[in-house]
Amino acid sequence: MPMSKGFARRLFPHLPEIVKKFGTPFHIYDAVGIEETGRQFAKLFAKMPGGFKQFFAVKALPNLEIMKMMLAMGFGFDCSSIPELIMARMVGAKPDDIMFTSNNTSNKELSYAGKYGGCILNLDDISFVERFLITPELICFRYNPGAEREGNSIIGNPEESKYGVRKDQIVEAYCMAKEKGSERFGLHTMICSNQLDYRYVVETVKMLLAVAVTLQEKLGIKLEFINIGGGIGIPYRPDQNRFNLRALASKTARELQKFKRLQGYAPKLYTECGRYMTGPHGVLVTRVINRMEKYKPFIGVDASMTSLMRPALYGAYHHIQILGAERRKKERTNVVGSLCENNDWFAHDRLLPVARVGDIMIIQDAGAHGHAMGSQYNGRLRPQELLQKNGAVKIIRRAETVKDYLCTQIEIEPAKISFRR
Repeated sequence: MPMSKGFARRLFPHLPEIVKKFGTPFHIYDAVGIEETGRQFAKLFAKMPGGFKQFFAVKALPNLEIMKMMLAMGFGFDCSSIPELIMARMVGAKPDDIMFTSNNTSNKELSYAGKYGGCILNLDDISFVERFLITPELICFRYNPGAEREGNSIIGNPEESKYGVRKDQIVEAYCMAKEKGSERFGLHTMICSNQLDYRYVVETVKMLLAVAVTLQEKLGIKLEFINIGGGIGIPYRPDQNRFNLRALASKTARELQKFKRLQGYAPKLYTECGRYMTGPHGVLVTRVINRMEKYKPFIGVDASMTSLMRPALYGAYHHIQILGAERRKKERTNVVGSLCENNDWFAHDRLLPVARVGDIMIIQDAGAHGHAMGSQYNGRLRPQELLQKNGAVKIIRRAETVKDYLCTQIEIEPAKISFRR
């Protein structure tokens, strides 16, 4: 289930014209698909006993047009840096619409997050409590359960992870925050990424509710919310099953209702899904520029891993389609970019229709952690981003230029320090 039939139906008939108008490479996103996913998400989780809110993970697709769509659906934003905070505020997000979840956080970031409109501050380490200049009324901690849970290859095992407050520290962390003046509290975790089994996420809900019981018993704290993070995956491969979101919503509501009967209240449920919201609704469109015969066959395209890093970074699979090549013979080949790196590839030893120079290639499920993870390595500049909406296509981020590449290199005589002997 890489690319939805609806997205393909809306895009493919117009793709040659889009390529002619905008050139390649480019990322293009499907507004209809994003909005349908958002409505489905909100509907399924609407019956949580304490309430529900989704915070779109900005790191997945940090684009103001996409963020405006998320806010219009009633979603907030999960931010992890000052630029992401600024973007959330630019599109009109209020303090309760923003979760600030960073790690290895600097004093500058902690200070900024508490100013200029505020946000829900989610702390990643117990030591951060002592660094408050002004104690926030509402505070949240990211919980790391250690050896009690297993992660995955993308985010790592919790016990080896740099994220979160340890199990043996979590009560002390809330006690410290309470003593410093915080009066409202939330609890967060994220211990997996691209998870396709809903039962794993249900276990995460149970884990957080168990911590909530401990905090109530030991400190008298009633959590305003539990945030199960993101981590809900999408089926990148055609033979993978879609995540059962309906089952997750149903089982989670049941766990929260049980908690309410026993504890007398139910916290709100927060999520911070990025990949699930936009991943299947974006593709990287590139053009075949070379057929090369080394000791293996290679198909060279005009994009590189500076446009989509996941295959090089994780060995990730992205389904590939060549426009109009469905009836061609197939060959086992490798699809590569132009970087001076041997892992600059999009497909390794993949069975694909025979590609010809000039073909349009669609690299699917690139709507999350695609453009966002790009770079300028080798001077290969990041491509433009397009949005298909209401029967039209518009640029929502222009392609980088050489001027962009050079603009941070000071052209005038820079300030400098002289060292004398």
